[in-house]
Amino acid sequence: MAYVKVLLAGMVVGVLYVALRVKAPAPPPVALCGLLGMLLSQAALGAL
Repeated sequence: MAYVKVLLAGMVVGVLYVALRVKAPAPPPVALCGLLGMLLSQAALGAL
C-alpha cells in the first residue's frame, strides 16, 4: 500500500512540474535511474 501512495505522490508532483513548466534538474533517463536505485535500496534494506 505504501508503494501506491508513493507512486501517486510522484504522479502528482510530475503533473505539477508539467503544469508549472518547471525544468527538471536531471534528464528523464537519469531521474528514472535514480528512482530505481532508491526503490532497490529500500527493498534491500527491508529484506535485512
